[in-house]
Amino acid sequence: MVIFDRRSLAVAALLLAGLLSLFSLVPRSAHADDAQAARTEVTDLLGRKVKVHLPVRRVILGEGRQLYLVAALDTHNPIERIVGWRKDLIQSDPDTYNAYLRKFPDIAKIPTFGGFEDGTFDIEQAISQRPDVIILNIEAQHATEDARYIEKLDALGIPVVYVDFRNNPMQNTEPTMRLFGQLFGKEQRAQAFIDFRNQQIHRVTDVIEKQHPPRPNVFIERIGGYTDDCCLSFGNENFGRFVDMAGGNNIARGIIPTTFGQLNPEQVIVANPAHVVVTTANWEAFAPGGHWVGVGPGADMAQARKKLAWYTQRPAYAGIKAQEDQAFHAIWHQFYNSPYQFVAIQQLAKWFHPDLFADLDPDASFRELHERFLPVPYESGYFVSLRNPEAKP
Repeated sequence: MVIFDRRSLAVAALLLAGLLSLFSLVPRSAHADDAQAARTEVTDLLGRKVKVHLPVRRVILGEGRQLYLVAALDTHNPIERIVGWRKDLIQSDPDTYNAYLRKFPDIAKIPTFGGFEDGTFDIEQAISQRPDVIILNIEAQHATEDARYIEKLDALGIPVVYVDFRNNPMQNTEPTMRLFGQLFGKEQRAQAFIDFRNQQIHRVTDVIEKQHPPRPNVFIERIGGYTDDCCLSFGNENFGRFVDMAGGNNIARGIIPTTFGQLNPEQVIVANPAHVVVTTANWEAFAPGGHWVGVGPGADMAQARKKLAWYTQRPAYAGIKAQEDQAFHAIWHQFYNSPYQFVAIQQLAKWFHPDLFADLDPDASFRELHERFLPVPYESGYFVSLRNPEAKP
């Protein structure tokens, strides 16, 4: 007969507690207790075949700004599936974040982490959230491959899928939206959003295709005020492509071979753009008191116009037609990384061809999107121009 004294029982209890704590560290999918849950193969934006339990219940967003689409799918509660995300929405778009914070206070409780690209992603923290899937932007691919994150996560039953709103948005936004719809079990909702977006884009492109208006030269100054560098811009994608779709001639096309790049001031002056469009936002978190123009939801338009005037004095714009005509415009930078690109295309078209698009109201289009798909009310303030809106080019 074995007799246990109090000390032995205490030790046994400690050992048992330790074992239980170890088991608690093993990740368990949100579907782990669902014996009938099947894994479905999906194709991500890199063409990878990935098996995922659908619909996903616990999601880590590799970029917080993916909320722009998530909110259109889970409109009643856009944060219900999010168990972790990168903190970029909080820093890069604080006005939108605060709009969601007011309606969904629990958004402040979502664990945040750094990015794969800069090596600040905490894989242990991600594992502890037991996600059904981690959704990354395609630019994180090289960093994840170098660190072998995919293999490490896959060994724990955590799939990773890649999406893209930024590098090739006119090609990849629609399949990205479909992939989110598939993951969330909201295919019909995603398709309704896709249909609305396409209709809004065609309100511009059909007119341009039919009328063939003269194309003014346009320079897009990318991330104005985020840095003092000049002259960051876009090649033939993203805002560069938006310019062409809106009936302008992107002067950086053919100079910048990829989506993102830089011109020198002399190249801008020689091209003599008729319009300068600054993509910018509220970047107080990155450049306190900087030359950024705080366009975005609820922006102060008088202050935005005042800050935009600073750009007319940049050496790269000395003597160009845009300076002569005061044809300087600021537009919300986050249109470059969201499914809302149609709003930017519409506003660019109004700036370039005010007669052709006199009846087009991008504010009304964006308001309709909010009313139909998003849980927060629309607040104007996403674009501003120095020139009187009624002035002719």
